[in-house]
Amino acid sequence: MASLALCRQAFRGCRKSTLSKVPDNCQLLISCRNFSTAKKPSFGLLFDIDGVLVRGKRVLPFAPECFKKLIDPKTKKFRIPTVFVTNAGNGLCKSKAEQLSNWLEVEVTEDRVVMAHTPFKVFEEFHDKVVLVSGQGPLNEIATNLGFKKIVTIDDLRKAYPQLDAVDHKRRASMTEKIDPNFPAVEVVFLLGEPVRWETTLQLVIDLLLTNGVPRKLPDELPYPHIPVLACNMDLQWMAEAAIPRFGHGAFLLCLESLYHKITGKQLIYNTLLGKPSEITYQYAHKLLLEQAKDLGVERMNHIYCIGDNVNTDIYGANLYNEFLTSLRDRKPNKRVQDMILAKDKFDSSTLVKSIDSCHSILVKTGVFSNEILKDSPDHSQRDFLMIGDHLREAHSVIDNVNIAIDEIFRRENFS
Repeated sequence: MASLALCRQAFRGCRKSTLSKVPDNCQLLISCRNFSTAKKPSFGLLFDIDGVLVRGKRVLPFAPECFKKLIDPKTKKFRIPTVFVTNAGNGLCKSKAEQLSNWLEVEVTEDRVVMAHTPFKVFEEFHDKVVLVSGQGPLNEIATNLGFKKIVTIDDLRKAYPQLDAVDHKRRASMTEKIDPNFPAVEVVFLLGEPVRWETTLQLVIDLLLTNGVPRKLPDELPYPHIPVLACNMDLQWMAEAAIPRFGHGAFLLCLESLYHKITGKQLIYNTLLGKPSEITYQYAHKLLLEQAKDLGVERMNHIYCIGDNVNTDIYGANLYNEFLTSLRDRKPNKRVQDMILAKDKFDSSTLVKSIDSCHSILVKTGVFSNEILKDSPDHSQRDFLMIGDHLREAHSVIDNVNIAIDEIFRRENFS
């Protein structure tokens, strides 16, 4: 208010001045006008990585140019709330941030990165249980950073129960190798990302589900519901350097679901599914955007723009989160939203709803996108996300690449 009063005084003084001399208070007015035109962003950005910024480890040529527009040239810091949301789960946020910094030629800190597994930090009810972690990369370090304290891997389980892994004849244990009687009962299965030897992981995970986490022998009755299963990264396919999409963790989950159902006649139960298109992942990223907006002095983000290349994860997830926000705002939550609020809401949803008007999905043509996928291809969404609505696969905007997408967002927001 004091600054506004000074500007008004300066304006009155300038009206009385001559053109030959600019009074000090007019200099203040010029300064005030310059200050007022330094517009703060009223939006936030969520970027997918694979297929949008890179293909495998090859940086797409327009990505570094795009990010120059998002950086303050003086401070070299982001001038717009920005978060990278990837379904990758085989590494640490810190490592991914370092990769992004090198790829995009800007400083990206780990608090701007949401991996598929990152929101598991808030699922504290599982952190003290014995958890089997499946995937690749530094599994123990990833799980520890998420808060899990009692961690075993597929290799640990193979060694404890040497007769279970029997598909690869070269890796079969000898009959003299014995079960470790001190190995703890597995209480939770955590599917972090696609494993290397699918047959081994599929066999051992199903063994745990059939035996309540102690695969010495089959019980007299099938334990159902089975021990909790947590999973992240539901991508059926993803885009690497090859010209054809590659299997993602969603393909492994599909195999696991099919085998469990064929063996037991029952549906595999996921206690929690994270990564895109899960609303929880978008809630977590939204919370990070709000923290950045506060640091930048942004009073309110009217919109979040989600840029991705996959209609079944990036676009589906952004649209689903937009429906989640709209449903809560209108106080007419559907059953899915109600279930999420009651069972899985780890954040203050009322605060998130009040903080933005909409979540806008943008599909770029540089990854798994094809012209036919929008209408003619089958829905590749994970089982628990099927039948919610095919309209969720339709992007609000379809744009050639991420650089053009940023230009379009700036135009819509009257921002430069």
